[in-house]
Amino acid sequence: MKKRIAAAGAAIVVVLVIAAFAAMRMMAPPDDLDLARSKTSENGLYVVTLAPEAEPVQRSKLHVWIATVQRPDGSPVEDAAIAIDGGMPQHGHGLPTAPQAGGYLGDGRYRIEGLRFNMSGWWELKLTIGSAAGKDAVVFNVVL
Repeated sequence: MKKRIAAAGAAIVVVLVIAAFAAMRMMAPPDDLDLARSKTSENGLYVVTLAPEAEPVQRSKLHVWIATVQRPDGSPVEDAAIAIDGGMPQHGHGLPTAPQAGGYLGDGRYRIEGLRFNMSGWWELKLTIGSAAGKDAVVFNVVL
């Protein structure tokens, strides 16, 4: 009997620890979260501006975003290959869709299609950019 009570107590502790961990991951975004829509890439090769084609950004709808990629001198990057990744850092999951950089629109602008946010909260959008200038990455924070 004592073993059953001990096992039940241990199971309750495990459930409480898991619940506490889940609650911590679903907290509000950090107060100092950088929500800038224009950033220099990690290695300084590009200045990238990311904007939704339409505001407000709504949950559970497919979106089109425009990524404008320039060199630090302001000249447009016309030969970029852009990969998109991301997810919810506090929830530990990725994007629910596989967005793709579609057509080149001119002036360093690229259309990103198939982006969907299936819940409210803090999302990261990670763009990896490759061109003749080299490969670099930039991360944008979006809060719905």
